[in-house]
Amino acid sequence: MTSDGQPVERLREFLRTLKPEARSMLVRELERGLLRGDSDPGNQFVLEELRRTVRAEARPIPRIGDAARLFFTPFEPFLFDGAADHKRIGRLARVSLDPIWHWIGRDLIPAEAKALSEDIDRALLVDDRSKADGLVRALHDRAQQKMRESLAAIGGDERALRRFAIQVGTPRPTEDIATLHQILEFRDVLADLAKRIPPSIRAFEREIVDQTKALIDTVSSAKNLGAAAARKSEVVRFGLILLMNRMAAPWQIIRLATRAAESDEPARIGETPYAVAVNLAIGEVEATIDDLRTEFKAGRPVMSMLKSIHDAARGLRTEIDLSGDSVWSRQVAAVRAEVSNLLKSEIDATPGRVRRLLRPRPANEIAPRSTIDAGDLGEVEARVDFVSACRNYAGELALSEVTLRAYSELTQYLETSAKILLDTLRHAGNADRSFRQSQVDAVIRLCRTVFGNDYAATLAKAADVAAHAAITEKKPAAHA
Repeated sequence: MTSDGQPVERLREFLRTLKPEARSMLVRELERGLLRGDSDPGNQFVLEELRRTVRAEARPIPRIGDAARLFFTPFEPFLFDGAADHKRIGRLARVSLDPIWHWIGRDLIPAEAKALSEDIDRALLVDDRSKADGLVRALHDRAQQKMRESLAAIGGDERALRRFAIQVGTPRPTEDIATLHQILEFRDVLADLAKRIPPSIRAFEREIVDQTKALIDTVSSAKNLGAAAARKSEVVRFGLILLMNRMAAPWQIIRLATRAAESDEPARIGETPYAVAVNLAIGEVEATIDDLRTEFKAGRPVMSMLKSIHDAARGLRTEIDLSGDSVWSRQVAAVRAEVSNLLKSEIDATPGRVRRLLRPRPANEIAPRSTIDAGDLGEVEARVDFVSACRNYAGELALSEVTLRAYSELTQYLETSAKILLDTLRHAGNADRSFRQSQVDAVIRLCRTVFGNDYAATLAKAADVAAHAAITEKKPAAHA
C-alpha cells in the first residue's frame, strides 16, 4: 500500500467520517493485530491515520495498550507535554518515556522486561486484564528495585553519572529516574488518594482546603510509609500534584501551605511539609511562560495563558507576604520580569503591524480586484485583541507603560485611518474597489475589538454608504 496519491486521500476521508465508536473498535482490533505480530504496513498506516484523526479532534479513545503503555499508567498524572529539558517538580516529560522504556529493556532489567512484556501481551490477547495487571505489577517491583540500586551506585562518581546519562538518554536522567522510582514506591498510596480527592475543583475554598489537607495528611502518615520525614514529604509532593491536576486554578494550591502554617509569612510556611505547594505553583507559572513563548512564535492565541499567569502572580502576591526578601519573593519577581520582557516587544510591534495593513495605497500599487491577505488580517486582529487584553493584566505583569502607549497609538490610528479608508472606498474605481473594500472591512473588525460593537456598527453603515456611492457615481480609480 502506498502512502500517497488519490486512493490514500479517499481512505483518510473515509476514516474521518467514521463515528467515534467505530474508530475505537477499529483501533482496538488493529492494536490486537500488532500484539499478535501483524506487521502489515497497510494496517499500520490505517492505525496511524486513526490516531492522527483522534488527536486532531482532541477526543481520546480507549486503547488496548502494550506492556510499555501499561507500565507507565501510574505515571500519567505526573506527565507533562513539553520539552524534556524543562524542569518540573515531581513531573516527567511525556517525550522522555520512550528512551526510558528502552533503557529499562536494554540496560536495567533486560531479561525480566522481555519475559514479562511477552507474558503481558499474551494476557492482553485473551482479554485477561487481571493477569496482565499482576504481571505489570511484577515488572514495576523489579524495575523499582533496580532503579534504587542504579541510583545508589552512582553516588558522587562523575564517570558513573556520565555513563548513566548516556544509557537513559534524557536531559535530566537522575531526576527522571528518581521521580519514576518514587512514584512506583508510593503507587498504591497515590492511587488510593486519587480515588478520594474530588474529581474537579472549581474554587479551592476553606472547606475543600481542610478536607483535602486531611486526606493528604492521612495517606502521608500511613504506617507502611515508615517514620522518615523525607518519605512523607515525597507523598505530600505527589499528592499535591494529583490535586493540582483537578483544580481550575492550580495556583490556589498555595492555600494548603498557608493553612498548614496558619500564616502567610514565608518563613513559617517553609517549616511545614506543604511548603512545596508554593514551589509547585511557581513552577506551573514558569511552565506556562514557556508555553506562552511557544504559542507566540506559532502565532496562536495566548489570552487564556496570559490570564492564567496574571491570576497566579496576583494570587501569590496576595496570599503570601512577599514584601520581604525571600527565595519566593525573588522567584515571583523574576517571573513577572520574564513575562514583561517577553510581551513588551510584541505589544510595541502591534501598532506598526496595523499601520502596514491599513496603509492607504495609490491605485497603481493595487492589483486589479485584489484584496488584503486574510491571513495577515487574522494575525493583526489577534495582536490587537492581545494588546486590548493586556490592559486588564498590565499592572500585575509590569506592562502598564508599554500597554498604555501601544493602545493609545492604536486608538488614534484606527480613528484616523477609518475616515481615510472610507474616503478611498467612496472614490474607488472598478480595479481597486475590492481592495479598498477589504481594507474598510478590516478596519471595522479591528475597531470592533478596540471600540466595541456600537462603534463598529456605525462604521459599517458608513462603509455601506461609501461603497454604494463608489458604484452609483462610477468614479474612476482614485490616485492617493
